[in-house]
Amino acid sequence: MSTWQLQEAKARLSEVIKRAKKEGPQSITVHGSPTAVVISSKEYERLKHPLGSLVEFMRRSPLCGVDLDLKRKQTHTREADIV
Repeated sequence: MSTWQLQEAKARLSEVIKRAKKEGPQSITVHGSPTAVVISSKEYERLKHPLGSLVEFMRRSPLCGVDLDLKRKQTHTREADIV
């Protein structure tokens, strides 16, 4: 990701936009601190529409259907080894 100082990005906005489309996100700093990122509209649309919900993601997991033993002792306290 290329980094631009705000003054330079303002002066060369066309180039910043072209590079965002061609090379990917372009970072803009103000007083040396990262402040904004310019991305292409294609990248924005991809980020705007996620691939699905968390539930759908979990259902696509290769571990879906694996029987896990999640039993634990039903006591109010447990022994702890503190060194």
